[in-house]
Amino acid sequence: MKNSKVVVLIAGLLLIGLVLLFLKSSFFSNAPSMDSREPNFSEPVVGIFDRNNQFPDLGSDSFTHVSCQLDKSVDKQKLKKLVSDFGNAQNLLITVEMPGRKAAATSENVLSEVLDGDYDAKIDAFCEALKVSGKKVYVRWNPEMEVPVKIYPWQYQAPADYIKAFNHFAKQAKKAFPGIQIVWGAAGYPGADEYYPGSENVDFMTIMLNGKSEKESTAFPDVKDLYTNLKRKIQRMRVADKPILVLAAGDLQKDEDLKTQLTKAINETKKEAVILYSDFDNGNALANNARTSKPLVGVYDPKEIIVKSGLVGVEHIFVDLGSVQSGQFEQGLNAIAARKHDAIVSIEPWRDNKSRKDSSVLLNVINGVYDAEFSEIYRVIGNSKQTVYLRFAHEMEIPIHRYAWQSQDPVLYIKAFRYFMDFNKSNGKNIKKVWGPAGDRGSMEWWPGAKYVDYVSIAIYGLPDKGITDPEKQESFESIYNRKNHRMRFTGKPIFVTEFGVKGREEYQAKWMKNAARVINTHKEIFGVCYFNLEDNPKVWGDIPAPDWSLSKATFSGFVDALQE
Repeated sequence: MKNSKVVVLIAGLLLIGLVLLFLKSSFFSNAPSMDSREPNFSEPVVGIFDRNNQFPDLGSDSFTHVSCQLDKSVDKQKLKKLVSDFGNAQNLLITVEMPGRKAAATSENVLSEVLDGDYDAKIDAFCEALKVSGKKVYVRWNPEMEVPVKIYPWQYQAPADYIKAFNHFAKQAKKAFPGIQIVWGAAGYPGADEYYPGSENVDFMTIMLNGKSEKESTAFPDVKDLYTNLKRKIQRMRVADKPILVLAAGDLQKDEDLKTQLTKAINETKKEAVILYSDFDNGNALANNARTSKPLVGVYDPKEIIVKSGLVGVEHIFVDLGSVQSGQFEQGLNAIAARKHDAIVSIEPWRDNKSRKDSSVLLNVINGVYDAEFSEIYRVIGNSKQTVYLRFAHEMEIPIHRYAWQSQDPVLYIKAFRYFMDFNKSNGKNIKKVWGPAGDRGSMEWWPGAKYVDYVSIAIYGLPDKGITDPEKQESFESIYNRKNHRMRFTGKPIFVTEFGVKGREEYQAKWMKNAARVINTHKEIFGVCYFNLEDNPKVWGDIPAPDWSLSKATFSGFVDALQE
């Protein structure tokens, strides 16, 4: 009797679920369409950056830019009228918000809904109406996705989810209207390349000046200078060889100086083309660099708690110019070699024993100011029989001023990086070149090119920001690695995690480290890992106690054992 009641209850729940699903489907398919053109919209195309001159006759003045909001419901007559209201333009750029903001409240997750095909009928009908109109159409779908605000429902979403949804929309639109031009609608904000969907389904790109999303964002400092802002936005799109439509909103579109500064930014970018547009990978670093053996394991351990344990094969040292001049660097590297370990040598081009300004260290590099110190660095390394992983001016992309080479112009950084890596013309056989961003947003702006890099290093620390002091709220190695590895996908280089750490009780650290070992074993693009076995610099953390990343020998040994499983 009890079993039959359970069966009836389950059947009833299933029936209710099916009814609700039917009602939801009916509501969205039969509900009146809320499609509309956005009134008073004004974001004109003010310029075009076409670095390979693919469209020499395409002028910014030939574009009319409109915006519309589309929901799931299909009303072909309403769509036909909407398209006719766009007017006759030589080149019609349409920003499509899907769903419209009115429908956004009823949309559970627009990206998954698009990917699941919930909008396919609408995409087909909209593109058919555009095709019949005979207009030259450029469609910019769900824009400004990379800006970390919540104006639109597709913002603050995982890049992989946006990319899959974008490509689904683009393929569906091209199938319905083969002549349509698909525009990837980035704002040009730091980290835009994380959302780049690939060249297959992109015909044009955008950058946005004075856009509403960026006005609300506080993640990065505002760039007040118009020329610098234009130049940086254009150069952030360097991973993609597609023409860029430059859009402007608000009072800026009427700025009399805009055209002048845009021309200047374009000319400067073209002048630095050899620096900026070096090789970028197709994003398949794993296929190119899959590890065939266990990862290299190392430690930064100035207190020598672990280095003599027999658990590591590489040691990390940080070398400023003063330590080169005093001979401390040579002593340190010789000590590592005596332990038969390889070395990660992070060169910090500042803090020398001479009266030279740290504020212009990158200019000093390319102007030869530090040549004597660089000669000594390469001499010392050349005398070593151990492999040296040479890392120069790390964490350059973080928009702070902890190091003198941070918050600097990316082109200047790239020139300095190349200068240093090219300094030793013989380029000793024991040297491996390491490019060392933290792996934060916008890292690829500073990419120096494949010729100058053997390994890409990133840093993984459990505390994502200073505001979190509870060790139990630290992020896992896996979640941080996945985010940062995605950002490095255009380098085509193996990953070397040259710094990582976790704080807290030993049991928590041990659990976190074993999870890290599992992730490292799974990701064959990880060449090696190096633990930061020390407390962090107190000066950087202000009033908050600096985290202590130190591990016991037992916990580190458990991590190494887990890597062998």
